[in-house]
Amino acid sequence: MCGIVGYIGAKGAYPILMDGLKKLEYRGYDSAGVAILCPAGLQIEKAQGEISVLEVRLGGNFPAGSIGIGHTRWATHGAPSDINAHPHYGCSREFAVVHNGIIENYLGLRHWLQEEGHRFSSETDTEVLVHLVEHYYEGDLLEAVLQAVRKVEGSFAVVAICARERDKLVCARKDSPLVIGLGEGENYIASDVPAFLKRTRRTYILEDGELAVVTASDVRVFSGNGHPIRKEVNEITWDAGEAEKGGYPHFMIKEIIEQPRALRDTMRGRLSDGGRD
Repeated sequence: MCGIVGYIGAKGAYPILMDGLKKLEYRGYDSAGVAILCPAGLQIEKAQGEISVLEVRLGGNFPAGSIGIGHTRWATHGAPSDINAHPHYGCSREFAVVHNGIIENYLGLRHWLQEEGHRFSSETDTEVLVHLVEHYYEGDLLEAVLQAVRKVEGSFAVVAICARERDKLVCARKDSPLVIGLGEGENYIASDVPAFLKRTRRTYILEDGELAVVTASDVRVFSGNGHPIRKEVNEITWDAGEAEKGGYPHFMIKEIIEQPRALRDTMRGRLSDGGRD
């Protein structure tokens, strides 16, 4: 888990995603990747190492499309590698997701999905999510994501993209931050505000249990029961440096305040109910 960026609009997604990921480099990471919906379908490019490694690998041949998702990963389940980097495909290669958090019951879900015929290619817990979305998809990406996140235990901030629904991204969160940037004819999704701050200061802050359907012209937010929610626009007044500090006066204060959540996220999925390995 680490940094998430999503974009949908009329501009080329690749440079916007890469710029957003670079703005989140302060969080630390060991690999990076993007998934862009191109005319021929979903194209995923990812690499272990710094964002520059991915850029060099692609050269000038970056994916062409105006909707996509990106991620910088800090390994939790599965070693740092190209294959374990996000985004992850489903079997049909029509679905992809990026994810922050820990899926505590991923082994059981993985086994069940394999029995249902799904084929896995990585060691990550995240890959379970894209196969769940694919499994539950019946023409409605929002409903598929809703059903998928109901199956998982743990924490997540997830963004899904689907080649069958080329006009939207769907995202959801629980115990892991996710914010939507509101533009003009374009919208953004990120795990932290600096990813899109130079492009817009108008945001929706997703709360735990909420989902959103994000198109180029509209954002609709829903509860975990699928009911529409009216959100108030939050105007960011910080500059980029302050945004990285999350509104706290100093990084040290931010880190002190975030210690309980950081410890909880670190231990989540690594202890049994009795508190032992």
